[in-house]
Amino acid sequence: MLASALITLREGLEAALIVGIVLGVLRKLGHSDRSRPVWAGVLAAVVVSVAAGLTLNALGVAFEGRGEEIFEGVAMLLAAGVLTWMIFWMQRQGRRIQAELELDVRRAVTIGSDWALFSLAFVAVVREGIETVLFLTAAAFSATPAQTLIGGTVGLFVAIVLGWLMFAAGKRLDVRAFFRVTSALLILFAAGLVAHGVHELQEAALLPTLIEHVWDINPILDENSTVGSILKALFGYNGNPSLLEVMAYGVYFAVVGIVSLRRGRVIVLAAEVGS
Repeated sequence: MLASALITLREGLEAALIVGIVLGVLRKLGHSDRSRPVWAGVLAAVVVSVAAGLTLNALGVAFEGRGEEIFEGVAMLLAAGVLTWMIFWMQRQGRRIQAELELDVRRAVTIGSDWALFSLAFVAVVREGIETVLFLTAAAFSATPAQTLIGGTVGLFVAIVLGWLMFAAGKRLDVRAFFRVTSALLILFAAGLVAHGVHELQEAALLPTLIEHVWDINPILDENSTVGSILKALFGYNGNPSLLEVMAYGVYFAVVGIVSLRRGRVIVLAAEVGS
């Protein structure tokens, strides 16, 4: 539940920030009456995202046995890959998003194009929506559907409230700090997805086991207990992992963590030089 809440909170807030920027520029230019195509783009993106989610869910239900294990393993590895790209993309483009969006909105208003405003909102929200669907699909493999749904709904609700406060009430959120913290948590979550994906592909006999259980601490902290289930859903906890799972988790976390840390430092230095 916590993993799905974190995912929808971050993705939902990204979408809310982008929509808020677009609406804010329209209001600043005295064209608040042009907000209708923006909301139409948001609605269309939500419909497409829900349809994608239902399709993925139906596809997963259709598989059984080895096919189901392969589907889950591939979905988890794909989600981890997209999640990693998202973290790096936000680090690289985060500082330029607002300026580029403002320029696009001004251009759309100048030429009087409702389609351009619709497209801005649609592309921004559908990207976050498809990413969210993929991540929630992967997260649901290590939690119950009810937990995933509740967590995702709570995270999305909080994101909408924060986005509304920042736009309507003028509240300020330290967005850079928010994304730094959530990026660190999502790296751990993605590492768990990689390890769990490897586990599923081992179950399907597509990857070697090497050593079946490097350790077994389930008698101390059972992965099926309440605490163990939370850690499993959020960080990929496994009480008795194979050697390949441990290697996959450790290598991913070390490589992505170091690269992310270095990229973050470079961005901070560039900002200090620019200021």
